[in-house]
Formats: sequence, structure tokens, C-alpha cells
Amino acid sequence: MAEATDDRLRLLIERIERLEEEKKGIADDIRDVYSEAKAVGYDTKIMRQIVRLRKMDHNDRSEMEMILDTYKAALGMG
Repeated sequence: MAEATDDRLRLLIERIERLEEEKKGIADDIRDVYSEAKAVGYDTKIMRQIVRLRKMDHNDRSEMEMILDTYKAALGMG
């Protein structure tokens, strides 16, 4: 029984290690895309914000934008 448990643990650890490698590869690919965008003149900081906003639920994004506008108005920013 202990050997089966040990094998199961080893397999789980190996899966995690493979996934971590894949995650690193994907992160490298994303970095390359941002580098490409920067090379042709896009503002990558703004692109990252757009990606983050697009991930958000529409209602959450609307609420955040409303609060941001309220704070900006309170600070005389607009």
C-alpha cells in the first residue's frame, strides 16, 4: 500500500513539474509577444492593462471604472 502511495505522489510531483515547465514556456511566449508589440510602437504597459480589463467581468469592470472616476473627480483629476 505504501509503495502505491509513493508511486502516486511521484506521479503527481512529475505532473506538477511538467506543468511548471509549460507555464514557463508560455510566459516566455507572452513576453516575446509584448516585445514584438513594443518593437512596432505599441505601449505595452497599456496593453497589459487592456488584457487585465478584458479578463474582468463586465459588471466588475463597470463598477471599478465608476469608482475610479469618483476618486479622480474627488482629487480634481477630471
